[in-house]
Amino acid sequence: MQHTYSPVISSTGLFTPEESISNEELVESFNTYVANFNQDHAEAIAVGEVEALAPSSVEFIEKASGIKARHVMAKAPILDTAIMEPRWEERSNDEISVLAEIGVKAAEQALSRAGRDVKDVDAVLCAASNMQRPYPAMAIEIQQALGIDGFGFDMNVACSSATFGIQTAADYVRAGNAKSVLVVSPEITSGHLNWRDRDSHFIFGDVATAVLVEDASMAPAKHWNILGTKLKTVFSNNIRNNFGYLNKATPETVDAADKLFIQEGRKVFKEVVPMVAQMIIDEAERLEIDPAGLRRLWLHQANAGMNRLIAQKVLGHEANADESPTVLDTYGNTSSAGSIIAFHLNHDDLAAGDTGLICSFGAGYSAGTVFVRAVG
Repeated sequence: MQHTYSPVISSTGLFTPEESISNEELVESFNTYVANFNQDHAEAIAVGEVEALAPSSVEFIEKASGIKARHVMAKAPILDTAIMEPRWEERSNDEISVLAEIGVKAAEQALSRAGRDVKDVDAVLCAASNMQRPYPAMAIEIQQALGIDGFGFDMNVACSSATFGIQTAADYVRAGNAKSVLVVSPEITSGHLNWRDRDSHFIFGDVATAVLVEDASMAPAKHWNILGTKLKTVFSNNIRNNFGYLNKATPETVDAADKLFIQEGRKVFKEVVPMVAQMIIDEAERLEIDPAGLRRLWLHQANAGMNRLIAQKVLGHEANADESPTVLDTYGNTSSAGSIIAFHLNHDDLAAGDTGLICSFGAGYSAGTVFVRAVG
């Protein structure tokens, strides 16, 4: 009899940087930069040639986002008003890259939690929004470091990269092309953030996650059946980053703000919330799942207000912390890793048969849903 392959989530892994920046620390640094800038440009500001910068506040950040702190790979240079970006010693080509290193740590934890030997893993997908280089692929470097004999490739769908990676991995399993796939999402988002921009300098943090997607026949007793996945993209310029290796650095462009993260936050909020909520409801209906009966929503960790409204539309009532847990307050927005962190830290208490949803949404626009049910 021909074997029917059924993809499941066997385990997850999480790497969290040791260093963290609180809102208080961030505001102190930012406001020092603002005061210095306004003083240095006082004459030009007085005659209207330069616009004065406005200071930030802890209250503004928490009201706008719900974020209270974020983990980072390099705290001191970010807070240094003469630098205000992450920096570390550049590594040689013979050393493992920073992005691969943290990806390996998350992957090793996922493998350990599943009791999985690397010889049983067929593929590595590096699904993240901020790749360290165009090639060789980060996934292949992670594969090499783990000692996996198979294949790997990178994929970037911004904040939805992990859920897109999970569907891709699940499709490989369903087709019988792989029995065990690691989806690794190393996100050093501090590198693309404009730490001098009042409206966005507080948003992102660094982290790495891993999801082990496997055929049910080899999964540990406790796992999550993947009931269905749905992906959606709609082009929008409201979240954009124009940095790339085709760009030529000139005196006019080297410090251009659009070479870092930029967004029209209010437009994103207004357009993404209804799109994602309806996508979840439609897919639940297709899978014959009552959205109001979902035990838990592990939503993308970008903005507390967005998550509150999406959860309310899906569940039919305002979700509590148990129904829609947040890690945004301590991790910040970690791009594609956010919903996976929420799942990793908030799923052990669910009982066999409980149904939940992993959902991401972000630049593109892009959105991905992964409906899962606890087993064991």
